[in-house]
Amino acid sequence: MVGLLVVSHSADAARGISDIAAEMGGADAEIVPVGGDPDGGIGTSVPDIQDALEAMDAAEVVVLVDLGSAVMNAEMAVETSEKDVVVADAPILEGALNAAVEASSSKATLDSVRESAEEARDVSKT
Repeated sequence: MVGLLVVSHSADAARGISDIAAEMGGADAEIVPVGGDPDGGIGTSVPDIQDALEAMDAAEVVVLVDLGSAVMNAEMAVETSEKDVVVADAPILEGALNAAVEASSSKATLDSVRESAEEARDVSKT
């Protein structure tokens, strides 16, 4: 099973994106939100991301991030993980939805889930 870790500067945004992804296609996927700084403000925390990764049941994880330091902190957490983890280059909401649908498939692989997330880069909204 490939899990999804949603990393946002906002804990509320990470939870909301995870909820939408689970409801719209990834009900069978493990989707874990992590966000905000340790004081409950806006930001991201490498230790919080590491803890979330290690607490996941999945041995393979695709990480979806919002922007800026979230990318850097997610990459730092990935470097220390013993799991097979990749950061997707995708818009966080659309990528999470695509990845959740793919991760729910019994044929999903780490690469297929990452690729599904990254396909969201080309989705036009107009």
